[in-house]
Parts: sequence; C-alpha cells; structure tokens
Amino acid sequence: METTDAFTGLECLDCGASFDAADEPGRCPDCGGVLDPTYDYDALDLTRNSFASDAIRAGRAGVWRYEPLLPFPRDAAVTMDEGGTPLVECPNLAEELGVGRVLIKDEGRNPTGTFTDRGAAVAVSAAAQHGATDVALASAGNAGQAASAYAARAGMASHVFVPSRASFVNKAMINAHGGDMYVVEGQIDDAAEAYRDVMDERDDYYALQTFVTPYRHEGKKTMYYELIEQLGWETPDAIVHPTGGGVGLVGMHKAAREFRELGLVDEVPPLYAAQSEGCAPIVEAFEAGRDEHEPWEYPDTICGGIEIPDPGESRLVLEALRESDGGAVATDDQDIMDSAATVAQHEGLEMGVTCAAAASGAWELAQEGAFGEDDTIVLLNTGAGNKDADMIRSRLMARGM
Repeated sequence: METTDAFTGLECLDCGASFDAADEPGRCPDCGGVLDPTYDYDALDLTRNSFASDAIRAGRAGVWRYEPLLPFPRDAAVTMDEGGTPLVECPNLAEELGVGRVLIKDEGRNPTGTFTDRGAAVAVSAAAQHGATDVALASAGNAGQAASAYAARAGMASHVFVPSRASFVNKAMINAHGGDMYVVEGQIDDAAEAYRDVMDERDDYYALQTFVTPYRHEGKKTMYYELIEQLGWETPDAIVHPTGGGVGLVGMHKAAREFRELGLVDEVPPLYAAQSEGCAPIVEAFEAGRDEHEPWEYPDTICGGIEIPDPGESRLVLEALRESDGGAVATDDQDIMDSAATVAQHEGLEMGVTCAAAASGAWELAQEGAFGEDDTIVLLNTGAGNKDADMIRSRLMARGM
C-alpha cells in the first residue's frame, strides 16, 4: 500500500489490538470491534501554517491538504476535490438564537452534494489500494450516491442497498453513476440486512459500510480541521451535528483530539447530536445516562438521512458527546422543516431537511439556556437543500407561506 509517513496502521477501539492496514480492511478479526487509523504524531512537525502553506504551493484545498493526518497521500487518492466547503456567517440566526455568532459549515457544496463525499473519497482510495474491483454498502441514500460516484471515478463497480423510502435524487444518481442498486422494501435496517446477506456470499466485494471500513470517519474528520482554520484557530463554543449513525460526529471528535494533541489548539469544543423526535436513540441513551442505545422500536421521521433506529456504534457517539462536554437534542419533524425554511428565508442558505435538524436543535438548545450570549455556534449543513426541495416547499404551502 502507498501510505503517508506518519500512518502506522489500524487499532481496534474495543480490544486495542493493532493490525497492518494492508491486511485488515474491515472490522477487528479478534473481537469484531471498529478499527481506527493510527498515526505517529511525534513524527509530525506541524504548525498552524503547515496546511495553508502546502495548499498554496500545490494550488489546492479540501480534504487532501491534510495529507499528513490521512492514511493515503493525495497522489494515491480517488478524489474529485471534495472538501474545502465554506463556513458561512449567519448574523440573523445569531440574533434569533441570542448568541454572538452562528456559522453554517455548508457541506452541500461537495461533489455529490453531501459530506459523505469526504468519507467516500478516503474509503474508495483504500479500496483501490487493496485492489478492489467492486465496492458495496447499505445506505439511507446519500452515502450510496457518494460511493457510486467515487467508485465510478476509480473504475470500480458499486453495489448499493437502499430502503424503498430513499429519496428519488439518491436513487437516480446511483443509477446515473452506474451503480448496481438494490431497492429493499422497508427502512435502512432492512436494506442493511439484505446487504449482509449478499456480503456473506461475496468475498470479492469490498465493504464501504459505516464503521466496517475504517476510513469513512477518517475522511469526515477533515470537516473539523477546516472549520477550525476558518475560525482563525479559535475553537467554537458548540458544534451541532445532525446525527443518525454518528460517523461524522465520531470523526470530528477524533480530529478535535488530534489538533489538541498536536498543540494546534488548546480545547475540544462541545459536540451536540441533533435528531428527530421520531427516531432519537442517541438522544434517549444520552439523557438516560447509558453507554449504548436501545433500538428505536417504531422509527417515524421524514429525515431519512438520520432515521437510523439501531446505530451500530452508539458507544463511540455517546463517548464523543460526553468527553467533549456536549449533549444531544431532539425536535419534531415540523420544527425541523420550519427551520430549513427559516434558514433559507433569513440567510439564503439551502439546508437539507435531515440537515436542518441541526438548526432546529440549536434553537431548542438556545431556549434551554445551553448557549451564552457571546458564544460562537457552528451548525453542520451536511447536505444540499435541493435534494429535499419538495418536502420544504410542501411544508411552506401547508403553512400558507
């Protein structure tokens, strides 16, 4: 494998066993735990100017400007220049929330319109390093679209299992990228079961499933790197992230600890998981003080991207929330859709319905007194609003707006 200088391999987050990345692309063979890329941080000589200088010299930005903290070099990457998304100042929202600043990290400007492109880029790069010809995953929609796009760029076949309620846009674009799509009746758990059945029979399919590949959360951690640079190396007072499986939150928490360990910042900011009241296993577990969730028996939300009733690695998500002194919040679907419309009308930014859980959650947290009047709050818009335009418009029409 062609890897970066400081990348040392994979470590199991459950049993602590270490593995050569060339040998173990999936879960821990000893205990089944999540494998996490590891680095020799002492071997890195990074300053706050390092990433900017590298980007300027190479004429590039985005995920791969952070090459020293990624497993693979840019020269070996499957990339469409993902990342480098703006952090947009939202003064009207700040006034409405009663805080000093609100900024939205607009991930809808990635190649396929969501933050899943960051994870797909690194995970498909790993698949290429392992000589894969086929990649497979189950997805609520966006991750499947991203995987099919990056697989197409790498010359691989993709096999994507989506629930029947996945959005038309996701299904259409999986087809457009040449993906082999299986539409499974039911919800994401049903699609995941169909995926596992096929994977049991196909040892030639490279798994891109969340927390099965070690590399999707590794790509998503770059969101944190970017927003800290964009804030002038000041840590925000809170980051609110729409949360289903939690891979983005886990990645951002890792990045925050890395920057602190490298001496680039002093603090890890509070991380907040935002969910819909119709499917909120992370919120329920956090409020109950449990280390793991209990499956949500009857999921019912229009927020398909975070309708994950049984997130596989809730322990890691809850650990990130508690270690960062953050929290979890759930709001109902009507409030979430109203928040998407409010952001569009007051700031001009287009948030996906799923993503607007972050805005709705931030309003709820503000009402609960979680934020101070001088606080800087970052909201993650994890996907483009045009993927859900019909739902947002239907809500406006129902309200007579």
